[in-house]
Amino acid sequence: MMFRHRMLRRTMAKGLAGLAAMALVSTMAAAPAQAATEETQDPTVMRIATDGFIDSFNPFTSFYLMPTNTFKYMYENLVANSPETGEVIEGLATEWNTEEGGKVWTYKIRPDMKWSDGEPLTSEDVAWTYNQMMEKDELSVANGALIENFATVEAPDDSTLVITLKEPQANNPGQEIPVVPKHIWSKIDKPGEFKNKENTVGSGPFQLESYEANKSVTLKSNPNFWRGEPTLDKIQYRYYTNSDAQVQAIRSGEVDFITGLSPEQFKALESADNVETSVGNGRRFSGISINSGLADADGEEFGTGHEALQDKKVRQAIRAGIDIDTLREQVMQDYAEPATSFVPSVYEKWALPEDDPVITGFDVERAKKLLDDAGWKEGSDGIREKDGEKLSLRFLTDADATIEQNTAKFLKPWMKDIGIELKNEASDVDTVSERTTKGDYDMYYSGWSLSPDPDYQLFINTCGSRPDAEGNGGTSQDGYCNKKFDKLYQQQHVELDEDERSDLVHQALALHYEDTASITLWYQNQLEAFRSDRFTGFTKQPTDDGIIANQVGYWGYTSVEPVSAENASGEGGMGAGGWVAIAAAAIVVIGGGGFLISRRKKSDDRE
Repeated sequence: MMFRHRMLRRTMAKGLAGLAAMALVSTMAAAPAQAATEETQDPTVMRIATDGFIDSFNPFTSFYLMPTNTFKYMYENLVANSPETGEVIEGLATEWNTEEGGKVWTYKIRPDMKWSDGEPLTSEDVAWTYNQMMEKDELSVANGALIENFATVEAPDDSTLVITLKEPQANNPGQEIPVVPKHIWSKIDKPGEFKNKENTVGSGPFQLESYEANKSVTLKSNPNFWRGEPTLDKIQYRYYTNSDAQVQAIRSGEVDFITGLSPEQFKALESADNVETSVGNGRRFSGISINSGLADADGEEFGTGHEALQDKKVRQAIRAGIDIDTLREQVMQDYAEPATSFVPSVYEKWALPEDDPVITGFDVERAKKLLDDAGWKEGSDGIREKDGEKLSLRFLTDADATIEQNTAKFLKPWMKDIGIELKNEASDVDTVSERTTKGDYDMYYSGWSLSPDPDYQLFINTCGSRPDAEGNGGTSQDGYCNKKFDKLYQQQHVELDEDERSDLVHQALALHYEDTASITLWYQNQLEAFRSDRFTGFTKQPTDDGIIANQVGYWGYTSVEPVSAENASGEGGMGAGGWVAIAAAAIVVIGGGGFLISRRKKSDDRE
């Protein structure tokens, strides 16, 4: 019987995938190509299709994917990460050392650097940036976790920065915090409310030139960038209302790069003229977030989550009732890696091993027993009941996201198999955003991108990082709170021995897995495409089977050259070979949208 059920699901899945592919082809055939503009022909302007969310371009407050993409181009960090491995390498600092067992970090700042407006860049800018985050709550919204352990930050001279920590820290404290120019930001009256939406001053390879809501985001090259001015003059994100329109745009040559393709879209582009496709192992996880009883950092409860989900056995039963292998194969058409926890397998050192004893698989009978043990007994219609109430749950999804909708279609009959009525509630992006913030859901499709060090993602699973019902306060992955997890987080945070720290991270991930605050479905391959007749020299991270967009730094696009200049002497900008030789971190690119406009923060929007 089990084999027959599995085959039926596979057959149903193939039918859904086929219909989706047919619909995509029909959409693209019906959509007329937009006329090329004069800028379209400019060989030094690369255009990227986007539909992401933008709240602001303020690096102190925004943690969404599109804004953080631009921050990685606009502002250099104290240290960077290599494109090959993600390991820490030099950024604004050329070298660093630690004292007192990792409690005091001293950095030497690169000499003779300039901001994009020509003003000197010194250690005082770094110290001012960090101290603002430490002193003002409104400026610690995006990266507060990264400075939580800071005691003092001082600049004894223009070329030296000293960070003294409260406790020794394993990961380099100079990572991931965009450093802003003191001479600009110190003059802003309310920096926490500043949108920073045009003609920015920064130290990275590109600067924000202009922003038009629902139309475009344009970045221009920075001639003062310390690694050398990029070959491209501009990067322009062009906004499209849906992903199928983006696919048509790259077919017609209206844009040059697209990422975040669905399997159907990717396959449809494989035979397109002058379009090259790329499959990369990404740094993102996708899964189902479960409302196990939301509360803010002070323990004040809110939301409308079903009370049954506060029982760990019920949450575990939901996982046991999902055939994740079949779901990945059919919905993702195998363009995804098997998942264990919220740390992707691309970070092998930190990811929870597949053979960890806590990992369990698809098991309908186990799911039924867990629900029995939780007191939910099968009713006359097969749906479980307790104290006269049926076990009926809501699954909230983005109506425009094909992957989410196909996932929901599979989950509904699988949940019915174990006695749970699942109501799929597909809605517009704004409604989903509003409801998830307020906790008005039982489960919803979610996902995050991770940096090479897992500290931040672990932190946003601690009790103290939970926001309130208005979204004020911290940032939480799932509203999870377990004091044992908090203790493991703190232990790994200060553990200097890398092997010991890795073991602590694995223990924390195993505890989160057992608690089932969320169900990680897969690590989605990043499906991308670019116009091979216009640009070349994209840098992937990691080098083998890596990604172009959504990296951890500024390498993917900064190395790009126009095809017409592929064999040029390289004068006027650093070519791809030079950038790759420098070897550093990566980028994060996928986004667009409008300032404070009617766009939800999709699961794909979170950094």
